[in-house]
Amino acid sequence: MSQKPTKPLSTAEGFICGALAACTAVTFSNPAEVMKTRMQLQGELAKGGGEKVYKNVFDTFGKTWRNEGLKGIQRGLGPAYIYQILLNGSRLGFYEPFRGFFNRILGNPVKEQVVLTSVAAGAVSGAVGASLGNPFFLVKARMQAYSPVLPVGAQHYYKNSYDALRTIWKAERFRGLIRGVDAAVLRTSMGSSVQLPSYNWTKGQIVGAGLLPADSTWTFLASSSVSGACVCLVMQPADTALTRMYNQPTTKLPTGRIVGLLYKNPIDCLWKTLRTEGAFAWYKGSTAHFFRIAPHTIITLTMNDLILGVYSKVRHG
Repeated sequence: MSQKPTKPLSTAEGFICGALAACTAVTFSNPAEVMKTRMQLQGELAKGGGEKVYKNVFDTFGKTWRNEGLKGIQRGLGPAYIYQILLNGSRLGFYEPFRGFFNRILGNPVKEQVVLTSVAAGAVSGAVGASLGNPFFLVKARMQAYSPVLPVGAQHYYKNSYDALRTIWKAERFRGLIRGVDAAVLRTSMGSSVQLPSYNWTKGQIVGAGLLPADSTWTFLASSSVSGACVCLVMQPADTALTRMYNQPTTKLPTGRIVGLLYKNPIDCLWKTLRTEGAFAWYKGSTAHFFRIAPHTIITLTMNDLILGVYSKVRHG
C-alpha cells in the first residue's frame, strides 16, 4: 500500500523532511567531499596539472587521516550541515510546488511527470537553495581545502564557521559572502535538473514494470543510485569551477573593491583550466566526487522517502 498522504505536504513540511534527509547523508559523504576539494585544487593553473601532492582519492584519504586525523577528514562538517538544510531543504521542498506550477502554465495535469517541467523545477529549486546556502558552501570549501601539513591551492584558516563568516564580512562585507554564487547556481542547477527527474523516472519504471513495490526501500535505493550517477556526470566540470572560485586568493583594486585574483566567473575558470591543464582537469577529483555524490544522493533520496513515509503515518494517525 502506498505511503503517500491523502493531503499533500506543505512546502514547509517538504523543506523540513528534505533537510533532515540531507543532514543524515552529509554526515557520511563529507569525508569524500574533503578529498574531492583537495584533488580539484592541486596543480591549479599549472602546466599539465603540475606536481601531484595526492595521487588518487585513497591516497588523499590516507594522507589526510595520518596527518590530520578525524578532524581532517571531517573538515567543514559544521557549515556543510547548514548548507544542506538550505540547499536540499529547498531542492526537495520546492521541487513539487515548482513542478506543479510549471505544469499548470503549460496546461498539463499538476501531478503528471513531464520531462520539461521536471527538469525546469529541479533547476529552479536547486538555484534557490544554492543562493541561500552560498555563504556556508564558501566557508565549507575553504575549511576543507585547508591543511597544515599538505596544503594545495590558496589556504584560508578559520577557527570555526562563525570565525569564517565574521572574517569574510569584515574584509569584504556582503560581496564576500556571495562570492562564487554564479558558479554555485550553475553547478546546483545542473545537478538538480537531473537529480529528482532521473530519480522519479527510474522509480516509475521499476514500479511500472512490476519489479518492486513503490514503497520498498530497494526501490528507493535503486532509483537514487541511478540518480546519483546522473548528477555526478552532469555536474563535475561546474563543481571543479566552483571549488576553485571559492578558494582563489583575492586582491584589492584601487577602487577598494576586492576581486578574485585568478578567475572572473565560472566560464573564465573553466576556460583557463582547460587552456593550462587540459580537459581532464575539469574532472579532477571525479572519483572522489562519485564516492561523495552517489552515496549522498542515495542516502538523501532514500531517507527523504522514508522520512516522508513515517511523517505521513504520524500525520494521518
